[in-house]
Amino acid sequence: MSTPDELDLALDIFLTHRTRLFGIAYRVTGEVCGAEDLVQEAWLRWQRTDRTIVENPAAFLTTTTTNLAINVIQSARYRHEAPTASPLDYLIDTVDDEPVSRTEQTALVEELVALLMARLTPAELAAYVLRKGFEYAYVDIAALLRTSVANTRQLVRRAQTRLVTGERASAVLIATHRRLANAFLRAARTGDRRDLERLLTGEYAGSRAA
Repeated sequence: MSTPDELDLALDIFLTHRTRLFGIAYRVTGEVCGAEDLVQEAWLRWQRTDRTIVENPAAFLTTTTTNLAINVIQSARYRHEAPTASPLDYLIDTVDDEPVSRTEQTALVEELVALLMARLTPAELAAYVLRKGFEYAYVDIAALLRTSVANTRQLVRRAQTRLVTGERASAVLIATHRRLANAFLRAARTGDRRDLERLLTGEYAGSRAA
């Protein structure tokens, strides 16, 4: 049982990071009310945890909020509500989040990439990641996928629909997942997207863009 002074300190720490935690929850789920609920749940977990063994409160709160948000976007309730934001918004922001270690960043990105791989076909994943994650023009994505601009737009729309409905598209191969997550991290951290493009549009998507 925490003393009143300990709870006051815990609250001060939490409030210091609350705005950023809300941003994380919102970018993953796309829901304002849902994000508020997740932040409240993160506070409850922070309140209940043994804070004496937590070396980095910011990292603990970030990881807790992110995991809660990921659980939400995989839930049945979320599948019936169209999000206004993309999980990729958070993937990009995560790599520059100083309170989170590189190991934790990698783990969080790998978890979200696995979700995208399970929900989307290779062609949908390629179009969606390049468009929503790195803001590629449709014409450039179409050239990489060797398909039309109209079909590229359709791939992105289908990807968004699959993410909402929760329909599984394919099994996630561990080796491919790890390579794709690493390529995503490298592209976000360094700006070098060559490996990511090659994996998404060549080895991974191949001729299945049509």
